[in-house]
Amino acid sequence: MKQLAPDLKGQILCLVGPPGVGKTSVAMSMAHALNRKLARISLGGVHDEAEIRGHRKTYVGAMPGRIIAAMRQAGSKNPLLLLDEIDKMGMDHRGDPAAALLEVLDGEQNSTFRDHFIELPFDLSDVLFVTTANTLDTIPRPLRDRMEIIELSSYTDEEKVQIAKRHLLPREIQRHGLNKRQVSLTDDALREIIVSYTRESGVRLLERKLGDVCRKAAMQIVSKKTKSVRVTGDNVEEFLGVRRYHPEKNGKESRIGVVNGLAWTSVGGTLLEVEVNVLPGGGKVELTGNLGDVMKESAMAARSYIRSRANRLGIPVDFYKDRDIHVHFPEGAVPKDGPSAGITMAVAMVSALTETPVRGDVAMTGEVSLRGRVLPIGGLREKSMAALRNGIHTVIIPAENEKDLQEIDQTVRSALQFIPVEHVDQVLACALEQSPLVADEIAPLPEDTGKAGRSRLNLRQ
Repeated sequence: MKQLAPDLKGQILCLVGPPGVGKTSVAMSMAHALNRKLARISLGGVHDEAEIRGHRKTYVGAMPGRIIAAMRQAGSKNPLLLLDEIDKMGMDHRGDPAAALLEVLDGEQNSTFRDHFIELPFDLSDVLFVTTANTLDTIPRPLRDRMEIIELSSYTDEEKVQIAKRHLLPREIQRHGLNKRQVSLTDDALREIIVSYTRESGVRLLERKLGDVCRKAAMQIVSKKTKSVRVTGDNVEEFLGVRRYHPEKNGKESRIGVVNGLAWTSVGGTLLEVEVNVLPGGGKVELTGNLGDVMKESAMAARSYIRSRANRLGIPVDFYKDRDIHVHFPEGAVPKDGPSAGITMAVAMVSALTETPVRGDVAMTGEVSLRGRVLPIGGLREKSMAALRNGIHTVIIPAENEKDLQEIDQTVRSALQFIPVEHVDQVLACALEQSPLVADEIAPLPEDTGKAGRSRLNLRQ
């Protein structure tokens, strides 16, 4: 672009993604590729405006802000400034550093940026600003509007295998004073470590596990038990101990009142089970599992929909008068909120009230309305990867999210069966082993599914 437009001002990019996916490494590689000086500014925990704009000279110990200090460190007028962890800033009585960044990260204003210490306009228009964040929720909207958002998604298992083979394992072998002849890991061993010992979006834990293997191998070589170590999928437990995760056990058993939901977190997607029990009582709905207000409201909306369809679902019309419904989300120490578990709770309630098992190999995500419409959600890419990691084969998604399937990795799309739905009736027809709805009461699936009745859309292109 500089060749075509030499006067092009510096861009402001924001790399957003889970921890360990290489946001900082991408920024450093950009500086190397552009042959620009690099200066990194960590904004995590910054809560003083003077950290950005500097102190006036009347203060004792006055000094320039971090932006001017980084320019001085880079020693260049057009460096790449990496503003790390921009979503971790705070604010207190000394001002809001995010508000001070509004001028810095604005191509129309930063040509006359004023630091309180130097008290003269400083031109930042030639600087390439790259910021990193785990989530956009904590970034103020005016600041977010000034940046071009680039999302870095979670790695698939096959991508992790290649990263480990080409980069992580050679680096760990060199760090521990070994060579490739002394330590070797097969592809099966790498896949076993990824699937059974790590459950993450990035590769940080994978790197630590490879370091554990190298240390065990170094101990065997130093103690002269062997001259070389070969780690395979069969003997990986000798180096890393008992397997922590068993994804192959998921997606096998169909249970009543237990549904696999998909959730998005700042560290990637995760599988979230929903459990519902129906007990004799006075019609109370009890919600446990450290839930937020939005999730509690979704549960109430799901129950209201079930009440409106009680006759067609084969549920007593007055079930809300003499039965208590207890909805529980395991891992109660982890706060949970958001509307995307609406259809998950609706299916779990219907399953518990009708005593119909839910298919164990199906996971779902989607917001539910009072009329039973399935509304769109976010984070589908991370949620689909979480489903694949946990041995799920079929994922139910809102029909309005069907366009987001183009952003999902080809490996994930070919391994999963996605079912776009518009109404909860379609979800019940797909998720329950025997739909409680009469055949002509089921809302039809989208016409392009290619099958009649309980057809499923298999997007494997």
